[in-house]
Amino acid sequence: MNITQFSIEEILDPTNIIEGKRFEFLLDVEVDEDDELYSAAGLEIRVIVGVIEKDVRIVNYFIIDKSNNEFLDFALEEDEEAMVLAFCKEELFADSNETEIQ
Repeated sequence: MNITQFSIEEILDPTNIIEGKRFEFLLDVEVDEDDELYSAAGLEIRVIVGVIEKDVRIVNYFIIDKSNNEFLDFALEEDEEAMVLAFCKEELFADSNETEIQ
């Protein structure tokens, strides 16, 4: 699985009920043709990430087939989920954003 493009947006909590911060990542990914997730149009993974101080975790994610915008009922494998989390952490703390997140 390769991440080809991404966007990130902070999810604001006007009620201040949620501890820490939440971010939404939209990841465009390509997978091998022999992968059960393969789609010729490509896939998008919508990842909700929770951040409390320097602890970053995946709260939830959804895999979307870009050909018809349908949600796929699949889970990422452990190594794929770890790769997505590592990518999100890297982007969150890149370019001295670390001070902004805390």
